[in-house]
Amino acid sequence: MTDEEIQALDKEVKKLKRIASEWASQLHDLVEDRLPAGYEEIPGIAQSTYDACQTWAEATARLKAAQKG
Repeated sequence: MTDEEIQALDKEVKKLKRIASEWASQLHDLVEDRLPAGYEEIPGIAQSTYDACQTWAEATARLKAAQKG
């Protein structure tokens, strides 16, 4: 993998981390502000948060592998 490709992957990892953090923030807001009345929102927000974190973790693993060469 070229240096440019590694830099692009690093940028993607940072973007995915931001997205995962945004979902985590939504989950936090649900817990802090809308429960128990908003309990029906839990599965959707939790799944989206999990998926975003998993996508970030997979990209991070690819980046680490590429950096090791």
